[in-house]
Amino acid sequence: MNNTKTNIFEKLYLILIFLFLYAPIAVLIVFSFNQSRIFGVWTGFSLKWYGELFKDRFIMNAVETTIVVAIATTIISTIIGTLAAVGLSEFRKKRRRIILGLNDLPVLNPDIVIAISLMVLFGILNIPKGLIRLILSHVAFTIPYVVLSVLPKVRMMDRNLIDAALDLGATPMTAFFKVVIPEIKSGIIAGAMMAFTLSIDDFVISFFNVAPGTNTISTMIFSMTKKGIEPTINALSAIMFVVVLVLLIASNISQIRQFNKKKEKNI
Repeated sequence: MNNTKTNIFEKLYLILIFLFLYAPIAVLIVFSFNQSRIFGVWTGFSLKWYGELFKDRFIMNAVETTIVVAIATTIISTIIGTLAAVGLSEFRKKRRRIILGLNDLPVLNPDIVIAISLMVLFGILNIPKGLIRLILSHVAFTIPYVVLSVLPKVRMMDRNLIDAALDLGATPMTAFFKVVIPEIKSGIIAGAMMAFTLSIDDFVISFFNVAPGTNTISTMIFSMTKKGIEPTINALSAIMFVVVLVLLIASNISQIRQFNKKKEKNI
């Protein structure tokens, strides 16, 4: 009887958590199909704001900038973070712990501290505000997350596989691409997705390093708050949520398939 009550309370607890997390998103998606411009007043179903979204050049330019920055950031930070994670696995425990502590600092520090630090650094280096500076800023704060995603997979890898590949005549580079990368692929994908999401989501670092007249989605929405958020932003947010959800589901399916393949091989 007590176990039954406990299970009921656990289910209610989970339901409340998910309601708290996803109710605002559900409301936003529902009102993205609202015919009225006034948020909170339902006047009928309409796809008008989705049409207006793709006609608005101001929003589309911000979306284009955000995607370009996010893709460039993901590629660069994933490469650097993966190499750093593989290199860290070769360090002695004490030295690795010190470097990981330094790696965790950007993760634990408030975004405002990192943003101002990067702004000052780029100012000293005379790097003008623009796309390159924005990408470098995003790369700087996403690399630690990639390292934290890839490193556990590197440490779980069987080291004998690399030795076996080298003994069979593979070069270190061939062993890296043919043995190491396939073994840590799931960690790399997780790190890349993390970098991509963080780049799209970022506001503070973008705000301090974006060029005047250029906007990311976050800085564009911030500039809109002075006049009022347009309903087209509801449509944009709904599309972004669906895209991220699809990518997440695809990633999980891919990982499950990999796990099942490894399980079959072991059998």
